Amino acid sequence: MKNIYKKTCFFLFLLLLSTLPGLADNNEGSITGNITDKTSKEPLMGATIQLEGTTIGAVTDLDGNFTIPNIKPGLYKINIKYISYTPIELNNVTVSKGQKTVVNAEMTEASLALEGVVVVAQMRQNTDLAILKANKASLLVQSGISAQQIIRTQDRDASEVIRRIPGISIIDGKFVMVRGLAQRYNNVWINNGAVPSSEADSRAFSFDIIPSSQMDNIIVVKSPAPELPADFSGGFIKIKTKDVPDHNSFSFSVGGSINDQAHFRDFMYSPGSGTDFLGFDNGMRKMEGSYTSRLDNSDKTAVDQITHNGFNNNWAIKTKTPVADLRLNASLSHKFDLDNGKRLAVIAAVNYTNAYKSQLDMLNARYSLYDVVKDQSDYKNKYTDNVYSNDIRLGGMVNLTFMPNDQDKYELKNIVNQLGQSRYTTRNGILFNSGEYIQEQQEYFYSSRTTYNGQFTGTHNRDNSKLDWSIGYAYANKNQPDRRIINREENGFVGDSHEGEMHIDQNEMKRFFYRLDENIGSAALNYQYDFNIGNLHPALKVGAYAEYRNRTYNNRAFFYRWNIQNVPSGFEYMDIVNEILTPQYFGADKLYVYEDTDNRDSYKGNNILAAGYLGINIPVEKLDIYAGIRYEYNRMQLTSYTTIKDWKSKKYNYPTNHLFPSLNTSYKFNEQNQLRLAYGLSANRPEFREMSSSVYYDFDLFSSVMGNSNLKPAYIQNVDLRYEYYPTPNEVVSVALFYKRFDNPIEWTYIDNGGSYTYTYVNAKSADNYGVEVEIKKNLDFIGLKDFSWNFNGAYINSKVHFEKGSQDKNRPMQGQSPYLINTGFFYQNDRYGINASALYNRIGKRIMEVGNADMTEGGSVNNDFPDTYELARNTIDLNFSKKFAKRWEVKASVRNLLGEKVTFIQYPKFYDSNNTLQEREQITKQYKPGRNFFLTLSYNL
Repeated sequence: MKNIYKKTCFFLFLLLLSTLPGLADNNEGSITGNITDKTSKEPLMGATIQLEGTTIGAVTDLDGNFTIPNIKPGLYKINIKYISYTPIELNNVTVSKGQKTVVNAEMTEASLALEGVVVVAQMRQNTDLAILKANKASLLVQSGISAQQIIRTQDRDASEVIRRIPGISIIDGKFVMVRGLAQRYNNVWINNGAVPSSEADSRAFSFDIIPSSQMDNIIVVKSPAPELPADFSGGFIKIKTKDVPDHNSFSFSVGGSINDQAHFRDFMYSPGSGTDFLGFDNGMRKMEGSYTSRLDNSDKTAVDQITHNGFNNNWAIKTKTPVADLRLNASLSHKFDLDNGKRLAVIAAVNYTNAYKSQLDMLNARYSLYDVVKDQSDYKNKYTDNVYSNDIRLGGMVNLTFMPNDQDKYELKNIVNQLGQSRYTTRNGILFNSGEYIQEQQEYFYSSRTTYNGQFTGTHNRDNSKLDWSIGYAYANKNQPDRRIINREENGFVGDSHEGEMHIDQNEMKRFFYRLDENIGSAALNYQYDFNIGNLHPALKVGAYAEYRNRTYNNRAFFYRWNIQNVPSGFEYMDIVNEILTPQYFGADKLYVYEDTDNRDSYKGNNILAAGYLGINIPVEKLDIYAGIRYEYNRMQLTSYTTIKDWKSKKYNYPTNHLFPSLNTSYKFNEQNQLRLAYGLSANRPEFREMSSSVYYDFDLFSSVMGNSNLKPAYIQNVDLRYEYYPTPNEVVSVALFYKRFDNPIEWTYIDNGGSYTYTYVNAKSADNYGVEVEIKKNLDFIGLKDFSWNFNGAYINSKVHFEKGSQDKNRPMQGQSPYLINTGFFYQNDRYGINASALYNRIGKRIMEVGNADMTEGGSVNNDFPDTYELARNTIDLNFSKKFAKRWEVKASVRNLLGEKVTFIQYPKFYDSNNTLQEREQITKQYKPGRNFFLTLSYNL
């Protein structure tokens, strides 16, 4: 049945492509053609073709092709223009009713006709052709994706966009892995400025906060270089937002989407504040009045006041039926030509998303050691969760560019995003702890994130030199006000009058408040000088970078308790929301709030990074050598609190300084073929949270998370070998081999505490990571499929973690590492009819998400090992279609995750049976359906 479903969807998709061209109007004619360079015969992308005396025209695409549809029959004069080329005028071009007029032209460079004229232009970086040219000309091993491809795929945010790049995979829909390495091994900059981690508990940038409409391109650099920060090994990810527009424009789009697991179903939620729809809480969830200082639990007056008035006491849960998600986007681009050749440009954008997501009937389990005698899994917890999330994203961007001449450029870039998530979770199941305990749990959760990135930059080009500088500021916060948890258990005492009834125990109604604030200030200076020494043209690069980062993390924790003498008999069996948590029972001598904040779970930190580098590029005929060295001094200072109630603290300093050499070479066999070889040393430093002793309870993991003050930085040797073949300017075939050697890699693991887990971070001794990447971008006209193209990128990766001699830990793959990645897609682009369509496929291999623990006792057995937890591979297929009509309108439709396969996490316990034969079993720890998403968007462009 599933195969029939897949085949039917694919057939309908192809049928749609074949029938839509027939919608064109046959009462008018069209002009189509190709513009090329007369000497090289290469296509000219971006040439303008205009019918004189009208506003009708077109711009050539990547292959130099253009189409001007819907032209009234008659004779026309055509003007063809391209920067630095001599314009062409074509007279008496005939357009006939229902016919296509073909016009091909070859253009001559203006420099050949007018000697001594120098034309300086800004190269666009938002097209596939521009990205391929940049990758080809780069001194480094890199890959990228342009705004042009983003439009074709209809990806909504950076997390969806970046997975189209070779070697990239996504965790939790927002965290990036490069070459199978966990997100901690990547570094992210926006507009050449550092960004703070969006997560409180790990080094990770949440890519879902950047809407695709704000991006010009994404480049992933995979080889170290002196001008880049040393703190990356998987990839250095550079997100560039839009700057100077091609033309003045205004666009607006409105769209909707549905998820078959969330929409047209019952959706449970806790009523929020009046500003939740904007992505932040208006104060409804904050602690009221003067309760910002610690509560004196012995002060009955204060306890009474905070219990009655300190919190939002609406615990009600409501139900609604979402019909569709809402997505809005508007952007404005304008350039101004000022006196004396000066130019000013502004790009502004605003976007809004209101989306619903449900994870229904999700299995969420944990196991004890495998029961060898009974040959069956031994549960610790076996729950069924229902998670209802309402996610809001409000973002804005304003970029200003001033160009006083063709050599200098100043930019002020600002991007801000506000994200809010309101989530309600129900949990039902069994806790196995010296018996079975039937439980019911609820979590009321609200989280908001604010991120801002701003840079003021300057670029100054001269005949033989280039200087650029930047000053940046970034801010991020994560606020979790009034997270509430309720836990009830069934009375299992046989013969008790309340046997079989659910009851609440003391301290099992909880409220938590968390807030994280992080600020980053940075400054950079880069200078390049090009020498001319005979036939040699070496380039010298020098620069410096400074960064200051500070973070503050605070928490508050409260429990509910009651005096059994002053509440009704059977109080703990009453309905919690409608009867127990009501004002009639509030009071210091009845049901009251007890503060249980542990100041040791808060922390502060700051980090200073100072760097300088020197690099030299020596091109020798077909060989290009770029060598350099970077020095980095890094000092983390962490302030930890040492007592539960008092703010006594201790400061810990973790200074490091290191030299990071790098070498990038390329050999060009000809214009189409080149070979790259790169080497570099990089680092991976622990983050504030990972070093802190702070403890956080994660409801999803039903476990605590804490740091490890003994963590050491990891250092990585990186080697890359890549062959690149460019059949045409917009096609590429590349094959890359890579190897990485890790010393002290940092991994995410858990510790079994005899019934409960604690998740933390540890160093392994070393690890090896190696693999192969393949990328193909190919037009399919050579097999008769005009307007079709095929993109493919895949990676096969192997890794192994090594442990100290004598350790009971077994060599295994690195945590978070995928053994293979596959991204491929077929694209259809018909400019004549304004049609774009694509079918995309993605698969990520099985990977370790949680590292288990081996039996470390002397003579320990595999029977006593806690196994690693894997996320299983799954297939995703996305379909996209768009059609332009009435000149300024466009409709887009897409289906995401068409197959709707389950997300599954699994363990593989091993044991020796009675015959001393090694056996392996499977036990699922988590499983749910993410659902299929269907999108429809209508856009207007002015």
